[in-house]
Amino acid sequence: MEFLMELPMAARKKVLYNVERASERNDPELMKKLDTDIWEFRTQYHGMQYRLLAFWDKQASRLVIATHGFIKKTDKVPGSEIQRAHKLRERYFTEKPNRP
Repeated sequence: MEFLMELPMAARKKVLYNVERASERNDPELMKKLDTDIWEFRTQYHGMQYRLLAFWDKQASRLVIATHGFIKKTDKVPGSEIQRAHKLRERYFTEKPNRP
């Protein structure tokens, strides 16, 4: 994911660590449901708020797909970021190959 590769190594490690922690337990500090389909993975590191937006592919055994990431500058997730996640989710399910 481009977003992660652009982060400083320490911040990238922290984001990935938090994603791993969120996969082990439901922690509202690490993961928040934004609407029906989109979730926010949260990481705060050295005063910066790193966010990954994601959705679930329930047909693929609990697979979580991260659509994109951004650095959050306000308390609220911008609507444009949520819309982008929805578009990427729609594209994923439209282009996903059929499974047996």
